[in-house]
Amino acid sequence: MIRSRTDARARRRKGTGIGFWIPVLVNLALGVPASAPLYLAWWLLTEYLPMDCRSAEDFGRTGLVNCNYTILDHSSVVMLLLVVTGVFTVALVVAIDVILPLRRGRRPMAWLAAAALIPVPFAVCMALA
Repeated sequence: MIRSRTDARARRRKGTGIGFWIPVLVNLALGVPASAPLYLAWWLLTEYLPMDCRSAEDFGRTGLVNCNYTILDHSSVVMLLLVVTGVFTVALVVAIDVILPLRRGRRPMAWLAAAALIPVPFAVCMALA
């Protein structure tokens, strides 16, 4: 019996179970480089935002309890790195989860649903730290 391409496509569309795991594994792999902007955002939320001072002139004011010059000094670099790595990560997610499935004739809904797994490697690292 000779199999044609339509039989292979029909079998693939019916679902062998592999079609769901590919977006999951790819998005978990995307979570590894996405850990950099996630960590930078976490640092800004936990270290920089709770501070009482926003500039070096605030150190002379009385009554400020939570002021750290090192955090204040590093905040501009961290914000710049967050923008650069964040744009790179969003571009990767759009390219892999939207553009590639559309170019291959697949619907990107499974890929976009699996994109919720991108923060998992960062969460695992934070839990282990």
